[in-house]
This record gives sequence, C-alpha cells and structure tokens, in this order.
Amino acid sequence: MSSATTSIMMAGVGGQGIILASEVLCHALMHAGLDVKKSEVHGMAQRGGSVRTDVRFGDKIYAPLISAGAADILVAFEQLEALRYLHFLRPDGLVLVSAECIAPLTVLTGPHPYPESIPDRVAESGAAVQLVDAPAIAERAGNVRTAGIALMGALSNHIAVPAAAWRKAILSLVPERFRDVNLDAFRRGRRAKPRGLNAP
Repeated sequence: MSSATTSIMMAGVGGQGIILASEVLCHALMHAGLDVKKSEVHGMAQRGGSVRTDVRFGDKIYAPLISAGAADILVAFEQLEALRYLHFLRPDGLVLVSAECIAPLTVLTGPHPYPESIPDRVAESGAAVQLVDAPAIAERAGNVRTAGIALMGALSNHIAVPAAAWRKAILSLVPERFRDVNLDAFRRGRRAKPRGLNAP
C-alpha cells in the first residue's frame, strides 16, 4: 500500500474467528512498530450475524473507523459479506475473499437462493479480487477452525510486516495447544496461490 495510512476491513459472520484474526493482525502491526486503531461491530455474532472489524495503521492514526470508499483491502471471511461491504473499498482496492459460503437465515428460511458467482460479481465492480480457499488450507493444516488465520497468511503478502512479527502475534494470542496448527495455517495461507480476478 502506498498511502501513509492503510485501512483494512475484515468482514464475515459470527463463529468464523474474525475477532481473533483481527487481534493477530493488530498485534503483528504493533510488533512492527506501527500505530494501530481497531473497531469491532458484531451484533448477534453468536447467532451467525454479521461481524465487521476495521483496522487502520500507519505512523500515526487518530480514528479507527473506515469510511465508505476508503478501505485499501477488504478481507471477506464469507463470500456474501464481500458483496455486503464492497462499497467500503476504494476504487483501486483489493478484496481477499474466502471460498467459504454460509447461507444466512433469509436464505435458509425463505425463497431466496444464495447468490451465485460472488467473486466474479465483486470483480465486475473493478476491484482486484483474490479468491483464497481458506477452509481447505485450514483443513490441510489440521483444524478447519484456523481458516481465519489462513486468511491472515494470505493478507500478509500484501502488507509490509515481517514474518517474525506475525509469528510473535500468533504465539501471544493463541492458547498453547493450538499454536502449532495456527502457525501452520498461517504459513500455508501465506504460500497459497489464490485465484486472481482483476488481480494486480
């Protein structure tokens, strides 16, 4: 990212580990010596509701919230959430979208189908899109619940933070018995080759 301040929005649904992933991101940024501000919105998160985290970082940050059209990167933990929050992305921004699809209550109980070809629809907006198969990466690491950390591995390729800072963040935030699998998920996510649509 070229601007002095970088804004990353993370969006998904309750239970996907978004809060832990955002904490790992913030701690890695702080270990790298950057000023960081974060905001969380997670109403009804325990029932599968939408969860959003704004993270802004740079030399000096005064406010955590990201305005519409101002996010440098949108990390969507669930595909429909990529569409829901796309308007926050700046015109030349990047969307990292997980391959995971979780049908909302309105789809489960109503006549509306889950939208098809969401990554392609996001790319039609002009945004650069990278589709990351985070659930498969997490499964190969040994725990499907590490998909959020696998996404952080993919994200790490787009921000200038040393790998050691990410490792330190994971070690400080993840319980000891889950550290190895999370570190493996992060490494696998970092090495993954996502499918690019309008990719830079």
